[in-house]
Amino acid sequence: SAETSVLLQRLQEVLLTLTAPEALVVQVREALATASLNVSEADWAKAWRAIKRVWASKWNDRAFSSRIKFKMPHFALLMAVLVQQVVDAEYAFVIHTTDPMTGNASHLYAEVVCGMGETLVGNYPGRAFSFRASKTKPYNPTVLSYPSKATALYGAGLIFRSDSNGEDLEGYAGAGLYDSHLMEEAREKTPIEYADERLVWDTAFQQHLMDKITDLGVAIERAWGMAQDIEGCLDRAGKWFVVQTRPQV
Repeated sequence: SAETSVLLQRLQEVLLTLTAPEALVVQVREALATASLNVSEADWAKAWRAIKRVWASKWNDRAFSSRIKFKMPHFALLMAVLVQQVVDAEYAFVIHTTDPMTGNASHLYAEVVCGMGETLVGNYPGRAFSFRASKTKPYNPTVLSYPSKATALYGAGLIFRSDSNGEDLEGYAGAGLYDSHLMEEAREKTPIEYADERLVWDTAFQQHLMDKITDLGVAIERAWGMAQDIEGCLDRAGKWFVVQTRPQV
């Protein structure tokens, strides 16, 4: 209802007013430094605001409605914040090493977007470039959809990502409901000129991209011994990154 939306917005605003106890500031900055993710004194306010925005996303309309729909108690959803160095990605991808559309474990399914993966895992309208491939060579990938997302995001610095237990709770689909935030605001490219985008028109590049993503999916699944949900990206220099993998549920 409209009243509920107003209350949720107010709750998020209240969370953004939180002041970090000094002991927490010290612990967080020490943890970041240990991971070589240094935040200067001058940038701490930006980092703290990003952390609070991730916490506040527990109370966005989509997440709240989802918990109501699945009869999940609000206190059961626990929100952690994962801090990572941002890769200035040219393309980002998600791989499900068991095809979620068919349940076929001999094929994987992947989606690709221009720029950072937030437009893929977040609630950005439009389709990603998607394909299905065999996990044995030759992969023979099949393009399932071409991209139509209007926005691509580009950035650098640190990203504070939602890492709730909602993606691991049985009977609850928590992926994509909670927000992630850059310490420095991302650069938006809107609209994307797909007529000039090689992901659309360059079939040789498409084949290379699909083969490489399939290579990564197969290798990571083999290393973990079970189906994986993988996030990664390709930077402008042609270097591949895997930023997260977890059991596919």
